[in-house]
Amino acid sequence: MSGVQELSAPRPSMNYDFSVGEYRQVKVVCIGAGFSGIIAGIRFTQKVPNLDLTIYEKEGGIGGTWHVNKYPGVACDIPAQSYQYSFEDNTEWSKIYASGAEILADLQRIVEKYKLNKYMRFRHELTHAAWDEHAGLWRLRVRRTGEIAEFEDTADVLFLGVGPLNRPMWPDIPGLRGFRGFLLHTAHWDVGNVDGAQDNDGIPQTWNDKVVGVIGNGSSGLQIVPALQPKVGSLMHFARSKTWISSSFALQKVFQTLGRAPGNNDLRFSAEERTFLRNSENCKRFRREIEAELHSYGGQFSIRGSELQKIFAGILAEDTKKQLASHPELIKHFIPTWGVSCRRLTPGPGYFEALCSDNTMLETTGIARITPTGVELLDGRTHEVDVLVCATGFDTSFRYPFSVVGRGGYTLSERWAPATDVAGPEAYLSLAVDGFPNLFICGGPNSGVTSGSFVTLAEHVVGYVVEAVRKMQRERLRSMEVRREAAEDWSSYVRGYFPKTIYTDPCSSWFKDSEGHVIALWPGTCLHAIYTLANPRWEDFVYELLDSTKGRFSWLGDGQTYNQRIGAGNRVWHLDVVDVPAVPTE
Repeated sequence: MSGVQELSAPRPSMNYDFSVGEYRQVKVVCIGAGFSGIIAGIRFTQKVPNLDLTIYEKEGGIGGTWHVNKYPGVACDIPAQSYQYSFEDNTEWSKIYASGAEILADLQRIVEKYKLNKYMRFRHELTHAAWDEHAGLWRLRVRRTGEIAEFEDTADVLFLGVGPLNRPMWPDIPGLRGFRGFLLHTAHWDVGNVDGAQDNDGIPQTWNDKVVGVIGNGSSGLQIVPALQPKVGSLMHFARSKTWISSSFALQKVFQTLGRAPGNNDLRFSAEERTFLRNSENCKRFRREIEAELHSYGGQFSIRGSELQKIFAGILAEDTKKQLASHPELIKHFIPTWGVSCRRLTPGPGYFEALCSDNTMLETTGIARITPTGVELLDGRTHEVDVLVCATGFDTSFRYPFSVVGRGGYTLSERWAPATDVAGPEAYLSLAVDGFPNLFICGGPNSGVTSGSFVTLAEHVVGYVVEAVRKMQRERLRSMEVRREAAEDWSSYVRGYFPKTIYTDPCSSWFKDSEGHVIALWPGTCLHAIYTLANPRWEDFVYELLDSTKGRFSWLGDGQTYNQRIGAGNRVWHLDVVDVPAVPTE
């Protein structure tokens, strides 16, 4: 051999007809036009170039749960300034807890501002989605409301923004459908066939001499009872489960920040306060103060037996006794033995006052059956009612009203089937499922928060998904799918977190499935969630290339950037945002 090193045979030349930064078109289909779908529309159109976007919404308008829920008293259960997108401060809220109508109007303002209507298809319901392995895309079937025929669509990426709080859950009580009075669900408030006019809250004026029964004391029950009480003949509130109510305690920080005089507990912003909050800087400072307070409820607060839990339980118990001082016999029904926030904690403004009214009766004995004219209890007593309102929440089982079929014909319903040893519904970081490539979810399993705001979390989930789609587009990926081992490790973390918390206490809560597994909540605080989502672990995914024959760096194309190739555009973009380091003073 000579001293000259032999070289391996040169690789065959690869000719590319694209440059780095020349983004292929990506087609995204979003299901749902609530908070998640709206922020998805804003962020996808803002950050994903060469985008084909469609947002299908089964209802006749935007809003999701705020479109579906129109019952009297429907409102946000955290201060309105914290229940909005980070970049859209509404300076015109009229109340501390914004009404459903105000929230819906604000969302409509945002949709119009960002011109999202052109992407939205209302009264269009997804019925079936299946991953096409050969084509590397989702094949969809969609049906227009009121029609039998379906049409087909496709998506490179399918984004489910349907959320768990929009499909009414009727109580499983014998005889319910045989009730001959007027039967309603809070999530389907339809009083159009009632004789007589309705007031601004949608309450028929003819109910002023009716006996109205309300079943349930979750958030919707706590809101509708005080709305109905002054406008009906008498009110029967059927509430078998105990619940903590934060009442005036939740407002202390708001009042303090506003500089309210002691004793002024009006939930409406005064004229002076509204003028103050119309100033954008004042509004931002107010929001920061309130959100800082909301984010303080976490960490040790959720740990069973912690000092913070004991402090909160003591404060809420004393507040409950004070609120019900005129009816001390009711107190025992509102101081549970389980931890604060095991059930969704709500302020319930006006609820205690309504219970203490002369025309209201609280009934805590369980219901045996519904008769044609009323309610029969487990102890044999009966109550005749003219109107029966089911404030019994939603189907939070994550059983979507459409089929989703992943690799090998395996459905999401099968993947999330209830199990006795592990929680059924599970998704990596609440947003991705192994076996379902190019599918992302907002409002999926373990996505709820009990500190902070879901809107904050939704914004960061969408930010994560947008970055995933940008990666797929930038690197010319056919698909990305979370690795099974990563999904299992996440599920293990979730299952290991909750046993030490009050969320597994023996309370009745939509946070849990029938086996007691916590399937609705993030395993940690809201700040913990957004920190996690801000730092994606792309190594937890497996990828397929559009052209696997050219290798993982084929996306680098012909060796130049797109604006160099076309001879136009910004060719000094690297100087647009310069990271200038601070000069040390010592």
